[in-house]
Amino acid sequence: MRALRAERGWSQAELGDRLEVSRQAINAIETEKHDPSLPLAFRIARLFDLSIEDIFDPDGE
Repeated sequence: MRALRAERGWSQAELGDRLEVSRQAINAIETEKHDPSLPLAFRIARLFDLSIEDIFDPDGE
């Protein structure tokens, strides 16, 4: 998710605003300290126009 955010030139705060979550929540997701809720994962996928699997690959690929 960090790379997708960076490609668009968005800060963590800007992405958080777009998703209606805090910058800290974005940081926790990007550093893998927190997994997003399913509704948030869907919002992230829609925002980036990708599937959830494309963003959150459990194999880390």
